[in-house]
Amino acid sequence: MHSHPDQTVDQWLFKGGLRPTRQRVILAQRLIGDGQNRHVTAESLFAASNDRNDKVSLATVYNTLRAFCDAGLMREITVDGAKSYFDTNMTDHPHFYWEDTAELVDAPADQLKISVLPDAPEGAEIAKVDVVIRLRRKS
Repeated sequence: MHSHPDQTVDQWLFKGGLRPTRQRVILAQRLIGDGQNRHVTAESLFAASNDRNDKVSLATVYNTLRAFCDAGLMREITVDGAKSYFDTNMTDHPHFYWEDTAELVDAPADQLKISVLPDAPEGAEIAKVDVVIRLRRKS
């Protein structure tokens, strides 16, 4: 069963309660148009968007990714406190981070066992746990 790609994008935006503006549709198409989950940075999505005729400014890409996260359509994973990756896969799952290429990829969730988490401080609750396993190539 094949659905029309634009249909899927509109449904995805609708699920997040977002109006399908031109920029949102262009960027959503790049993110979920082929049905694959992906990890992007604002810069990589910006570069992918501007390979084509649909120009979208970097500021717009940032704002749109932010809006997608706020709408619960994507999640942000921060590495090194500086680099933000945006993940279309909303299930709880760990990531491998390749230090040499700065690439973030899914790690097998079924192999991760976290049996005990520290208690959250008074007045706080744990929102989510991001597990990023850093990899380097063996020399």
